[in-house]
Amino acid sequence: MQDSVIKEIAAILGPEHVLTAPEDRWTYAYDATDLAQMPDVVVFPGSAEEISQILKLANRYGFPVTPRGAGTGRSGGAVPVQGGMVLVLTRLNRILEINKADLVAVVEPGVILGKFKAAVEAQGLYYPPDPSSADFCTLGGNVAECAGGAVAVQYGVTRDYILGLTVVLPTGEIMDAGTRTMKGVVGYDLTRLFLGSEGTLGVITRIVLRLTAKPAARQTLAAGFQDLAAAAQAVSLVLQAGLAPTALEFLDRATLSCVRELLPLKLPPQVSALLLVAVDGHPHDVEDRCRRMARVFKEQGARPVLRAQDAAAAEALWRARRVVSPALLQVRPQKVSEDVAVPLGAIPALVAGLEEISRRRGLAIPCYGHAGDGNIHVNVLYDRKIPAERDAVGPAVADIFALARRLQGTLSGEHGIGLTKAPYLGLELSQASMALQRRLKAAFDPLGIMNPGKIFPEAEEAGG
Repeated sequence: MQDSVIKEIAAILGPEHVLTAPEDRWTYAYDATDLAQMPDVVVFPGSAEEISQILKLANRYGFPVTPRGAGTGRSGGAVPVQGGMVLVLTRLNRILEINKADLVAVVEPGVILGKFKAAVEAQGLYYPPDPSSADFCTLGGNVAECAGGAVAVQYGVTRDYILGLTVVLPTGEIMDAGTRTMKGVVGYDLTRLFLGSEGTLGVITRIVLRLTAKPAARQTLAAGFQDLAAAAQAVSLVLQAGLAPTALEFLDRATLSCVRELLPLKLPPQVSALLLVAVDGHPHDVEDRCRRMARVFKEQGARPVLRAQDAAAAEALWRARRVVSPALLQVRPQKVSEDVAVPLGAIPALVAGLEEISRRRGLAIPCYGHAGDGNIHVNVLYDRKIPAERDAVGPAVADIFALARRLQGTLSGEHGIGLTKAPYLGLELSQASMALQRRLKAAFDPLGIMNPGKIFPEAEEAGG
């Protein structure tokens, strides 16, 4: 990028909000994947108006713009693959409103999710979405990826709580989409179109969120199973019985081996699968459902079945679940994190298929995640210094996606497509669907400056 263009950018934002030194730019070259690409410049806008001016410059001079929050994404969505500008939104970090009467909040995209949830709960309200990165991910990133989390089985995902957005379009116009009301059917639902669009259709600068009442009570159960099939059957029975868990998570044997010491309970060595369950609601109802769930688990052979005795013990259990992903690096120094989702009845077949891929490819492939909604996090562990392991990763990932599709599942439940899954998009979407989506992208972004290289595969790669 020419120095003269960078001077124009600095004139808009102020030189203190423009980074050009190599060591500074490198800090924003990557996300939570192993992928990286050095940008030409990193900027920190402070308003929608500044972003509008920046995008108009991008159209005039033809440089790519990659929006970025905290960089916690796991599919390469924030990696500036074509260089250009990384547009960091962390200065836009204000909670503008929490309205108890309307059950609505208005925030800027750089607000940290965990801080927002705490502020909402201090008002006696609740914002349910809870990805494991809640302590450091941003709400703008959550919207761009349509983040989920453990409580999605009861409460849904980010898209279920977005009422409206303010967006700077790739051409520089500032547009409002959606409403502040619970219902609204005026025109096309453009709000939903931006959800999960991974920064390819515009830059989100303001978010209107739906809130709910804070649950009166929550209980947490843990159940250890010797047999993974029995754990899967227990999940099915709990859901069929209408016991409505708020969260229903599972960890397989390989995952347990990494977090055993972090758990606030002693698990027998024969336990090969652990279920963690949260139940929200009225205290008497929560008590009844927990008791009935515990009975189902015991009937399916679970030993032990324990209930957290207080909030601190419950938090210790969920904290261990949140650190699973980094803990897996104890097994191998590198990992590829995928997040396929399958119909609930297909979870046992998915786990069995993953075990077969692990044996055939000679790689450790632990899995864990949201058993209550079929979204399983699959981790391919390897050491890049061992050629046989390094070379087996790509084929193993392809096997995993093919398995998910055979089971009528999807390539991604909450991580998005970004760079890492783009070559496999044709496994799930038809050529007609991808062509329509490309036309939509071109309508929003005629010069292709907004987060180029993401989501859509090259034509020759579209079949996976």
